[in-house]
Amino acid sequence: MSHVVFTIFGASGDLAKRKLYPSLFRLYQSGVLTEHFAVIGTARRPWTKAYFEGVVLDAIADLTTSKSEAQTFASHFYYQSHDVQDAAHYITLKTLQDELCAKYQTEHNKVFFLAMAPEFFGTIANHLKSENIVDGQGFERLIIEKPFGTDLATAKQLNHALAETFEESQIFRIDHYLGKEMIQNIFAVRFANVLFEHVWNREFIDNIQITFAESIGVEDRGGYYDQSGALKDMVQNHILQVLSILAMDKPASFSSADVLPEKIKVLENLRLPDETAVTSHFIRGQYQAGHINEYDYPAYIDEPSVKPNSKTDTFASGVFFVDTDRFQDVPFFFRTGKRLTEKGTRINIVFKADVNIFNQAIAQNILTIYIQPTEGFSLQVNGKEVGKNFAIEPVKLDFRHNADALGNSPEAYEKLMYDVLNGDATNFSHWHEVKASWTLIDKIVETWQADKVPLYYYPAGSMGPKESFDLLAQYKTSWIWQPDVWYRERGLLK
Repeated sequence: MSHVVFTIFGASGDLAKRKLYPSLFRLYQSGVLTEHFAVIGTARRPWTKAYFEGVVLDAIADLTTSKSEAQTFASHFYYQSHDVQDAAHYITLKTLQDELCAKYQTEHNKVFFLAMAPEFFGTIANHLKSENIVDGQGFERLIIEKPFGTDLATAKQLNHALAETFEESQIFRIDHYLGKEMIQNIFAVRFANVLFEHVWNREFIDNIQITFAESIGVEDRGGYYDQSGALKDMVQNHILQVLSILAMDKPASFSSADVLPEKIKVLENLRLPDETAVTSHFIRGQYQAGHINEYDYPAYIDEPSVKPNSKTDTFASGVFFVDTDRFQDVPFFFRTGKRLTEKGTRINIVFKADVNIFNQAIAQNILTIYIQPTEGFSLQVNGKEVGKNFAIEPVKLDFRHNADALGNSPEAYEKLMYDVLNGDATNFSHWHEVKASWTLIDKIVETWQADKVPLYYYPAGSMGPKESFDLLAQYKTSWIWQPDVWYRERGLLK
Protein backbone atom coordinates (compact mmCIF):
# COMPACT_ATOMS: atom_id res chain seq x y z
CA MET A 1 0.00 0.00 0.00
CA SER A 2 1.62 3.23 -1.19
CA HIS A 3 1.26 6.71 0.28
CA VAL A 4 2.13 9.18 -2.48
CA VAL A 5 1.29 12.31 -4.48
CA PHE A 6 1.82 11.91 -8.24
CA THR A 7 2.37 15.04 -10.33
CA ILE A 8 1.94 14.46 -14.06
CA PHE A 9 3.30 17.16 -16.36
CA GLY A 10 1.46 16.82 -19.67
CA ALA A 11 -1.75 15.52 -18.09
CA SER A 12 -3.87 16.44 -21.13
CA GLY A 13 -1.72 14.43 -23.52
CA ASP A 14 -2.31 11.15 -25.30
CA LEU A 15 0.18 9.17 -23.20
CA ALA A 16 -1.48 10.17 -19.95
CA LYS A 17 -4.95 9.23 -21.19
CA ARG A 18 -4.02 5.98 -22.95
CA LYS A 19 -1.47 4.58 -20.49
CA LEU A 20 -0.99 6.46 -17.22
CA TYR A 21 -4.56 6.85 -15.96
CA PRO A 22 -5.52 3.22 -16.76
CA SER A 23 -2.30 1.99 -15.12
CA LEU A 24 -2.94 4.01 -11.97
CA PHE A 25 -6.49 2.66 -11.87
CA ARG A 26 -5.29 -0.92 -12.07
CA LEU A 27 -2.88 -0.22 -9.20
CA TYR A 28 -5.88 1.16 -7.31
CA GLN A 29 -8.00 -1.91 -8.07
CA SER A 30 -5.22 -4.22 -6.89
CA GLY A 31 -4.82 -2.35 -3.60
CA VAL A 32 -1.35 -0.88 -4.28
CA LEU A 33 -3.00 2.54 -4.14
CA THR A 34 -5.74 3.02 -1.56
CA GLU A 35 -7.04 6.19 0.07
CA HIS A 36 -3.58 7.65 0.72
CA PHE A 37 -2.77 8.95 -2.75
CA ALA A 38 -3.50 11.95 -4.94
CA VAL A 39 -2.70 12.90 -8.52
CA ILE A 40 -1.98 16.44 -9.68
CA GLY A 41 -2.37 16.87 -13.42
CA THR A 42 -0.75 19.89 -15.05
CA ALA A 43 -0.95 21.17 -18.61
CA ARG A 44 -1.57 24.48 -20.38
CA ARG A 45 -5.27 23.86 -20.93
CA PRO A 46 -7.58 25.71 -18.52
CA TRP A 47 -9.41 22.63 -17.17
CA THR A 48 -11.38 22.45 -13.93
CA LYS A 49 -11.08 19.61 -11.43
CA ALA A 50 -14.50 18.33 -12.51
CA TYR A 51 -13.50 18.32 -16.18
CA PHE A 52 -10.23 16.54 -15.36
CA GLU A 53 -12.13 13.87 -13.41
CA GLY A 54 -14.28 13.36 -16.49
CA VAL A 55 -11.18 12.84 -18.65
CA VAL A 56 -9.91 10.26 -16.17
CA LEU A 57 -13.28 8.46 -16.06
CA ASP A 58 -13.31 8.28 -19.87
CA ALA A 59 -9.75 6.88 -19.85
CA ILE A 60 -10.67 4.03 -17.47
CA ALA A 61 -14.17 3.34 -18.82
CA ASP A 62 -13.18 -0.05 -20.27
CA LEU A 63 -11.70 -1.20 -16.96
CA THR A 64 -14.48 -0.27 -14.56
CA THR A 65 -16.91 -2.74 -13.06
CA SER A 66 -18.25 -0.36 -10.41
CA LYS A 67 -19.32 3.21 -11.10
CA SER A 68 -18.78 4.25 -7.48
CA GLU A 69 -15.28 2.73 -7.44
CA ALA A 70 -14.36 4.67 -10.60
CA GLN A 71 -15.76 7.93 -9.20
CA THR A 72 -13.95 7.48 -5.89
CA PHE A 73 -10.70 6.87 -7.79
CA ALA A 74 -11.23 9.96 -9.99
CA SER A 75 -11.93 12.12 -6.92
CA HIS A 76 -8.23 11.77 -6.03
CA PHE A 77 -7.30 13.73 -9.20
CA TYR A 78 -6.65 17.49 -9.10
CA TYR A 79 -5.81 19.82 -11.94
CA GLN A 80 -3.65 22.90 -12.29
CA SER A 81 -3.32 24.88 -15.49
CA HIS A 82 0.41 25.31 -15.76
CA ASP A 83 3.08 27.07 -17.82
CA VAL A 84 6.26 25.08 -17.20
CA GLN A 85 8.37 28.22 -17.67
CA ASP A 86 6.45 30.41 -15.17
CA ALA A 87 7.91 30.30 -11.65
CA ALA A 88 4.64 31.58 -10.14
CA HIS A 89 2.83 28.44 -11.31
CA TYR A 90 5.27 26.27 -9.36
CA ILE A 91 4.50 28.20 -6.19
CA THR A 92 0.80 27.38 -6.70
CA LEU A 93 1.78 23.76 -7.40
CA LYS A 94 3.77 23.61 -4.14
CA THR A 95 0.74 24.88 -2.19
CA LEU A 96 -1.54 22.27 -3.78
CA GLN A 97 1.01 19.51 -3.16
CA ASP A 98 1.25 20.41 0.53
CA GLU A 99 -2.55 20.50 0.89
CA LEU A 100 -2.93 17.07 -0.70
CA CYS A 101 -0.08 15.65 1.37
CA ALA A 102 -1.95 16.66 4.52
CA LYS A 103 -5.40 15.64 3.25
CA TYR A 104 -4.37 12.16 2.06
CA GLN A 105 -1.58 11.57 4.61
CA THR A 106 0.95 10.75 1.90
CA GLU A 107 3.99 11.05 4.19
CA HIS A 108 5.54 13.61 1.78
CA ASN A 109 6.23 10.88 -0.81
CA LYS A 110 6.31 12.33 -4.32
CA VAL A 111 6.51 10.94 -7.87
CA PHE A 112 6.90 13.32 -10.81
CA PHE A 113 6.08 12.04 -14.31
CA LEU A 114 7.30 14.18 -17.21
CA ALA A 115 4.97 13.17 -20.05
CA MET A 116 6.15 16.09 -22.17
CA ALA A 117 8.69 16.97 -24.83
CA PRO A 118 12.26 16.47 -23.53
CA GLU A 119 13.21 20.11 -24.13
CA PHE A 120 11.13 21.01 -21.05
CA PHE A 121 12.71 18.42 -18.71
CA GLY A 122 15.56 20.66 -17.54
CA THR A 123 13.29 23.65 -16.93
CA ILE A 124 10.83 21.58 -14.90
CA ALA A 125 13.56 19.92 -12.82
CA ASN A 126 15.14 23.30 -12.12
CA HIS A 127 11.85 24.80 -10.88
CA LEU A 128 11.01 21.75 -8.78
CA LYS A 129 14.21 22.51 -6.87
CA SER A 130 14.12 26.32 -6.80
CA GLU A 131 10.46 26.48 -5.71
CA ASN A 132 11.14 23.82 -3.05
CA ILE A 133 8.65 21.31 -4.45
CA VAL A 134 11.43 18.75 -4.10
CA ASP A 135 12.11 19.33 -0.42
CA GLY A 136 13.92 16.22 0.80
CA GLN A 137 10.92 14.90 2.75
CA GLY A 138 9.66 11.39 1.96
CA PHE A 139 10.80 9.62 -1.19
CA GLU A 140 11.05 11.75 -4.33
CA ARG A 141 11.24 10.05 -7.73
CA LEU A 142 11.27 11.35 -11.27
CA ILE A 143 9.95 9.37 -14.25
CA ILE A 144 10.93 10.54 -17.72
CA GLU A 145 9.83 9.23 -21.10
CA LYS A 146 12.16 8.53 -24.00
CA PRO A 147 13.80 9.87 -26.07
CA PHE A 148 16.72 10.50 -23.72
CA GLY A 149 18.36 12.99 -26.05
CA THR A 150 18.89 12.72 -29.81
CA ASP A 151 22.61 11.92 -29.57
CA LEU A 152 25.28 11.62 -26.88
CA ALA A 153 25.76 15.40 -26.59
CA THR A 154 22.06 16.17 -26.03
CA ALA A 155 21.71 13.16 -23.69
CA LYS A 156 24.57 14.57 -21.58
CA GLN A 157 22.91 17.99 -21.46
CA LEU A 158 19.61 16.44 -20.42
CA ASN A 159 21.24 14.29 -17.77
CA HIS A 160 23.18 17.25 -16.36
CA ALA A 161 19.97 19.30 -16.10
CA LEU A 162 18.16 16.52 -14.23
CA ALA A 163 21.16 15.82 -11.97
CA GLU A 164 20.98 19.40 -10.65
CA THR A 165 17.82 18.38 -8.79
CA PHE A 166 17.73 14.58 -8.59
CA GLU A 167 20.24 11.87 -7.68
CA GLU A 168 20.70 9.09 -10.25
CA SER A 169 18.91 6.69 -7.88
CA GLN A 170 15.83 8.96 -8.03
CA ILE A 171 15.66 9.11 -11.86
CA PHE A 172 13.59 6.43 -13.61
CA ARG A 173 14.06 6.54 -17.41
CA ILE A 174 11.08 4.59 -18.64
CA ASP A 175 11.31 2.20 -21.58
CA HIS A 176 7.90 0.56 -21.75
CA TYR A 177 9.34 -2.50 -23.53
CA LEU A 178 11.20 -3.39 -20.32
CA GLY A 179 7.85 -3.71 -18.54
CA LYS A 180 6.47 -6.25 -21.01
CA GLU A 181 5.77 -9.67 -19.56
CA MET A 182 8.04 -11.61 -21.91
CA ILE A 183 10.98 -9.21 -21.56
CA GLN A 184 10.69 -9.91 -17.84
CA ASN A 185 10.47 -13.59 -18.71
CA ILE A 186 13.93 -13.54 -20.32
CA PHE A 187 15.34 -13.34 -16.79
CA ALA A 188 13.28 -16.37 -15.76
CA VAL A 189 14.17 -18.42 -18.85
CA ARG A 190 17.87 -17.64 -18.47
CA PHE A 191 18.41 -17.82 -14.72
CA ALA A 192 15.75 -20.25 -13.46
CA ASN A 193 16.67 -23.09 -15.83
CA VAL A 194 19.93 -24.97 -15.50
CA LEU A 195 19.12 -26.29 -18.99
CA PHE A 196 19.86 -22.86 -20.49
CA GLU A 197 22.16 -21.12 -18.03
CA HIS A 198 25.07 -23.44 -18.69
CA VAL A 199 24.85 -23.22 -22.47
CA TRP A 200 24.15 -19.48 -22.63
CA ASN A 201 27.57 -18.56 -23.96
CA ARG A 202 29.89 -18.51 -26.97
CA GLU A 203 30.67 -22.22 -26.67
CA PHE A 204 27.12 -23.25 -27.52
CA ILE A 205 25.34 -20.25 -29.12
CA ASP A 206 25.91 -19.64 -32.82
CA ASN A 207 24.03 -16.34 -33.10
CA ILE A 208 21.16 -14.36 -31.60
CA GLN A 209 18.51 -12.61 -33.70
CA ILE A 210 16.35 -9.72 -32.44
CA THR A 211 13.42 -8.57 -34.59
CA PHE A 212 11.18 -5.59 -33.83
CA ALA A 213 8.84 -5.50 -36.84
CA GLU A 214 5.97 -3.08 -37.41
CA SER A 215 3.42 -3.52 -40.17
CA ILE A 216 2.22 0.09 -39.93
CA GLY A 217 3.89 3.05 -41.60
CA VAL A 218 4.68 6.32 -39.87
CA GLU A 219 0.94 7.17 -39.66
CA ASP A 220 0.57 10.73 -38.26
CA ARG A 221 4.13 10.83 -36.85
CA GLY A 222 5.80 11.74 -40.14
CA GLY A 223 7.13 15.08 -38.88
CA TYR A 224 8.71 13.55 -35.77
CA TYR A 225 9.87 10.37 -37.44
CA ASP A 226 11.60 12.20 -40.28
CA GLN A 227 13.90 13.77 -37.67
CA SER A 228 14.55 10.45 -35.97
CA GLY A 229 14.41 7.24 -38.00
CA ALA A 230 14.43 3.56 -37.06
CA LEU A 231 17.96 3.48 -35.64
CA LYS A 232 17.32 6.24 -33.09
CA ASP A 233 13.66 5.42 -32.52
CA MET A 234 14.06 1.70 -31.80
CA VAL A 235 17.67 0.50 -31.70
CA GLN A 236 19.24 3.00 -29.30
CA ASN A 237 16.75 2.14 -26.56
CA HIS A 238 14.55 -0.95 -27.01
CA ILE A 239 16.86 -3.25 -28.97
CA LEU A 240 20.02 -2.45 -27.02
CA GLN A 241 18.15 -2.84 -23.74
CA VAL A 242 16.94 -6.30 -24.80
CA LEU A 243 20.45 -7.17 -25.98
CA SER A 244 21.87 -6.22 -22.57
CA ILE A 245 19.50 -8.68 -20.83
CA LEU A 246 20.34 -11.43 -23.33
CA ALA A 247 24.12 -10.96 -23.06
CA MET A 248 24.60 -10.13 -19.37
CA ASP A 249 26.36 -12.37 -16.90
CA LYS A 250 24.35 -13.93 -14.10
CA PRO A 251 23.81 -11.32 -11.36
CA ALA A 252 24.39 -12.16 -7.70
CA SER A 253 20.69 -11.49 -7.03
CA PHE A 254 17.59 -10.33 -8.89
CA SER A 255 17.79 -6.78 -7.56
CA SER A 256 18.56 -3.51 -9.32
CA ALA A 257 21.77 -3.23 -7.30
CA ASP A 258 23.07 -6.43 -8.93
CA VAL A 259 21.25 -6.48 -12.30
CA LEU A 260 22.11 -2.95 -13.47
CA PRO A 261 25.92 -3.33 -13.23
CA GLU A 262 25.72 -6.49 -15.35
CA LYS A 263 23.61 -4.73 -18.01
CA ILE A 264 25.94 -1.73 -17.99
CA LYS A 265 28.94 -4.05 -18.44
CA VAL A 266 27.38 -5.45 -21.63
CA LEU A 267 26.64 -2.03 -23.12
CA GLU A 268 30.08 -0.67 -22.22
CA ASN A 269 31.66 -3.72 -23.91
CA LEU A 270 29.80 -3.36 -27.19
CA ARG A 271 32.35 -3.30 -30.00
CA LEU A 272 32.51 0.21 -31.43
CA PRO A 273 32.56 0.05 -35.24
CA ASP A 274 34.87 2.17 -37.37
CA GLU A 275 33.63 3.59 -40.68
CA THR A 276 34.51 0.40 -42.56
CA ALA A 277 32.58 -1.75 -40.06
CA VAL A 278 29.55 0.57 -40.23
CA THR A 279 29.59 0.22 -44.00
CA SER A 280 29.69 -3.57 -43.91
CA HIS A 281 27.78 -4.37 -40.69
CA PHE A 282 24.79 -2.01 -40.71
CA ILE A 283 21.99 -1.66 -43.26
CA ARG A 284 19.72 1.36 -43.57
CA GLY A 285 16.53 1.07 -45.55
CA GLN A 286 13.42 3.01 -46.52
CA TYR A 287 10.09 1.64 -47.68
CA GLN A 288 8.76 2.26 -51.14
CA ALA A 289 5.24 1.73 -52.40
CA GLY A 290 4.14 -1.88 -52.05
CA HIS A 291 1.22 -4.27 -52.27
CA ILE A 292 0.39 -6.95 -49.69
CA ASN A 293 -2.77 -8.88 -48.96
CA GLU A 294 -4.86 -6.85 -51.44
CA TYR A 295 -3.75 -3.49 -50.00
CA ASP A 296 -1.60 -0.84 -51.71
CA TYR A 297 0.68 1.27 -49.51
CA PRO A 298 2.48 4.51 -50.43
CA ALA A 299 6.22 5.09 -50.24
CA TYR A 300 7.63 6.72 -47.10
CA ILE A 301 8.43 9.93 -49.00
CA ASP A 302 4.75 10.19 -49.98
CA GLU A 303 3.55 10.05 -46.34
CA PRO A 304 2.17 13.25 -44.73
CA SER A 305 4.79 15.63 -43.23
CA VAL A 306 7.73 13.71 -44.75
CA LYS A 307 10.20 15.61 -46.94
CA PRO A 308 9.96 14.41 -50.57
CA ASN A 309 13.76 13.91 -50.76
CA SER A 310 14.07 12.37 -47.28
CA LYS A 311 16.81 9.84 -46.62
CA THR A 312 15.51 8.93 -43.16
CA ASP A 313 15.83 5.24 -42.33
CA THR A 314 12.51 3.47 -41.81
CA PHE A 315 14.44 0.20 -41.47
CA ALA A 316 17.66 -0.56 -39.65
CA SER A 317 19.49 -3.85 -39.50
CA GLY A 318 22.94 -4.93 -38.46
CA VAL A 319 25.16 -6.99 -36.24
CA PHE A 320 26.51 -6.12 -32.80
CA PHE A 321 29.33 -7.83 -30.96
CA VAL A 322 29.77 -7.91 -27.18
CA ASP A 323 33.44 -8.18 -26.22
CA THR A 324 33.01 -10.12 -22.98
CA ASP A 325 34.27 -13.59 -22.08
CA ARG A 326 30.72 -14.94 -22.34
CA PHE A 327 29.91 -13.73 -25.87
CA GLN A 328 33.16 -12.75 -27.59
CA ASP A 329 32.63 -12.91 -31.42
CA VAL A 330 29.02 -14.17 -31.22
CA PRO A 331 26.93 -12.10 -33.68
CA PHE A 332 23.82 -10.39 -32.31
CA PHE A 333 21.76 -9.63 -35.41
CA PHE A 334 18.95 -7.09 -35.23
CA ARG A 335 16.36 -5.63 -37.56
CA THR A 336 13.54 -3.19 -37.05
CA GLY A 337 11.36 -1.32 -39.48
CA LYS A 338 8.08 0.19 -40.53
CA ARG A 339 5.75 -1.34 -43.14
CA LEU A 340 7.15 -4.85 -42.74
CA THR A 341 5.11 -7.99 -43.44
CA GLU A 342 3.72 -8.51 -39.94
CA LYS A 343 3.81 -6.84 -36.57
CA GLY A 344 5.98 -8.90 -34.29
CA THR A 345 8.72 -8.71 -31.69
CA ARG A 346 10.68 -11.90 -31.18
CA ILE A 347 14.11 -13.18 -30.28
CA ASN A 348 15.75 -16.29 -31.77
CA ILE A 349 18.67 -17.90 -29.96
CA VAL A 350 20.32 -20.21 -32.48
CA PHE A 351 22.52 -22.91 -30.96
CA LYS A 352 25.55 -24.42 -32.66
CA ALA A 353 25.29 -27.70 -34.50
CA ASP A 354 26.85 -30.69 -32.72
CA VAL A 355 28.88 -33.49 -34.28
CA ASN A 356 26.46 -35.25 -36.63
CA ILE A 357 26.57 -39.07 -36.56
CA PHE A 358 23.42 -39.63 -38.64
CA ASN A 359 24.64 -38.89 -42.17
CA GLN A 360 21.67 -36.61 -42.82
CA ALA A 361 20.89 -32.92 -42.41
CA ILE A 362 19.99 -31.96 -38.84
CA ALA A 363 18.37 -28.63 -37.94
CA GLN A 364 19.94 -26.43 -35.28
CA ASN A 365 18.26 -26.09 -31.89
CA ILE A 366 16.50 -22.72 -31.69
CA LEU A 367 14.95 -21.07 -28.64
CA THR A 368 12.38 -18.46 -29.69
CA ILE A 369 11.04 -15.86 -27.27
CA TYR A 370 7.80 -14.22 -28.46
CA ILE A 371 7.26 -10.74 -27.01
CA GLN A 372 4.35 -9.43 -29.07
CA PRO A 373 1.64 -9.77 -30.32
CA THR A 374 1.69 -13.25 -28.80
CA GLU A 375 3.74 -13.94 -25.69
CA GLY A 376 5.57 -17.15 -24.90
CA PHE A 377 8.46 -19.22 -26.13
CA SER A 378 9.25 -22.29 -28.19
CA LEU A 379 12.23 -24.63 -28.37
CA GLN A 380 13.07 -26.40 -31.61
CA VAL A 381 14.68 -29.78 -30.93
CA ASN A 382 15.26 -32.83 -33.12
CA GLY A 383 13.47 -36.15 -32.91
CA LYS A 384 12.89 -39.22 -35.06
CA GLU A 385 10.18 -39.08 -37.68
CA VAL A 386 7.53 -41.81 -37.24
CA GLY A 387 8.15 -44.73 -39.60
CA LYS A 388 10.50 -47.59 -40.38
CA ASN A 389 13.30 -45.32 -41.61
CA PHE A 390 15.51 -43.45 -39.16
CA ALA A 391 14.78 -39.89 -40.33
CA ILE A 392 15.51 -36.91 -38.11
CA GLU A 393 12.91 -34.12 -38.06
CA PRO A 394 12.69 -30.86 -36.06
CA VAL A 395 9.99 -30.73 -33.36
CA LYS A 396 8.76 -27.61 -31.57
CA LEU A 397 8.10 -27.53 -27.84
CA ASP A 398 5.71 -24.59 -27.76
CA PHE A 399 4.29 -22.48 -24.94
CA ARG A 400 2.07 -19.43 -25.40
CA HIS A 401 0.13 -17.56 -22.76
CA ASN A 402 -3.60 -18.10 -23.08
CA ALA A 403 -5.99 -15.19 -23.49
CA ASP A 404 -7.03 -15.22 -19.82
CA ALA A 405 -3.44 -14.97 -18.60
CA LEU A 406 -2.74 -12.14 -21.03
CA GLY A 407 -5.87 -10.32 -19.94
CA ASN A 408 -4.77 -10.41 -16.33
CA SER A 409 -1.10 -9.64 -16.86
CA PRO A 410 -0.07 -6.11 -15.90
CA GLU A 411 0.28 -3.56 -18.66
CA ALA A 412 3.88 -2.46 -19.11
CA TYR A 413 3.23 0.98 -17.56
CA GLU A 414 1.40 -0.50 -14.60
CA LYS A 415 4.35 -2.79 -13.88
CA LEU A 416 6.86 0.04 -14.27
CA MET A 417 4.92 2.47 -12.07
CA TYR A 418 4.63 -0.25 -9.45
CA ASP A 419 8.41 -0.61 -9.59
CA VAL A 420 8.86 3.16 -9.15
CA LEU A 421 6.68 3.12 -6.03
CA ASN A 422 8.91 0.38 -4.67
CA GLY A 423 12.12 2.13 -5.69
CA ASP A 424 13.06 -0.81 -7.95
CA ALA A 425 15.18 0.41 -10.90
CA THR A 426 15.82 -3.03 -12.44
CA ASN A 427 13.59 -2.37 -15.47
CA PHE A 428 14.71 1.20 -16.12
CA SER A 429 17.62 2.70 -18.02
CA HIS A 430 20.55 3.90 -15.94
CA TRP A 431 22.55 6.91 -17.17
CA HIS A 432 25.59 4.71 -17.90
CA GLU A 433 23.40 2.54 -20.16
CA VAL A 434 22.09 5.58 -22.02
CA LYS A 435 25.61 6.96 -22.40
CA ALA A 436 27.03 3.67 -23.72
CA SER A 437 24.18 3.11 -26.19
CA TRP A 438 24.43 6.64 -27.62
CA THR A 439 28.22 6.30 -27.94
CA LEU A 440 27.64 3.33 -30.24
CA ILE A 441 24.65 4.70 -32.15
CA ASP A 442 26.43 8.03 -32.80
CA LYS A 443 29.18 6.11 -34.61
CA ILE A 444 26.62 4.63 -37.02
CA VAL A 445 24.60 7.84 -37.44
CA GLU A 446 27.73 9.83 -38.27
CA THR A 447 28.52 7.55 -41.22
CA TRP A 448 24.89 7.36 -42.35
CA GLN A 449 24.35 11.12 -42.25
CA ALA A 450 27.52 11.69 -44.28
CA ASP A 451 25.86 9.44 -46.89
CA LYS A 452 28.82 7.05 -46.88
CA VAL A 453 26.46 4.08 -46.74
CA PRO A 454 23.79 3.44 -49.39
CA LEU A 455 20.12 3.86 -48.51
CA TYR A 456 18.54 0.59 -49.59
CA TYR A 457 14.88 0.44 -50.57
CA TYR A 458 12.32 -2.22 -49.87
CA PRO A 459 8.68 -2.59 -50.95
CA ALA A 460 6.08 -2.02 -48.25
CA GLY A 461 4.95 -5.42 -46.97
CA SER A 462 8.32 -7.13 -47.32
CA MET A 463 10.75 -7.91 -44.47
CA GLY A 464 13.20 -5.22 -45.47
CA PRO A 465 15.87 -4.81 -48.12
CA LYS A 466 17.69 -7.79 -49.64
CA GLU A 467 20.94 -6.51 -48.12
CA SER A 468 19.67 -7.35 -44.61
CA PHE A 469 19.41 -11.00 -45.70
CA ASP A 470 22.80 -10.81 -47.42
CA LEU A 471 24.39 -9.64 -44.17
CA LEU A 472 23.40 -12.86 -42.38
CA ALA A 473 24.50 -14.93 -45.37
CA GLN A 474 28.01 -13.54 -44.82
CA TYR A 475 27.93 -15.35 -41.45
CA LYS A 476 26.57 -18.54 -43.05
CA THR A 477 23.16 -18.16 -41.43
CA SER A 478 19.76 -16.67 -42.26
CA TRP A 479 16.85 -14.94 -40.58
CA ILE A 480 14.81 -17.54 -38.70
CA TRP A 481 11.55 -15.58 -38.89
CA GLN A 482 10.48 -14.95 -42.49
CA PRO A 483 6.71 -14.29 -42.48
CA ASP A 484 6.91 -12.80 -45.98
CA VAL A 485 7.47 -16.28 -47.48
CA TRP A 486 3.88 -17.33 -46.68
CA TYR A 487 2.48 -14.28 -48.47
CA ARG A 488 4.78 -14.67 -51.49
CA GLU A 489 3.84 -18.33 -51.93
CA ARG A 490 0.18 -17.32 -52.19
CA GLY A 491 0.76 -14.37 -54.49
CA LEU A 492 -0.29 -11.89 -51.80
CA LEU A 493 3.02 -10.02 -51.74
CA LYS A 494 4.33 -8.56 -54.96
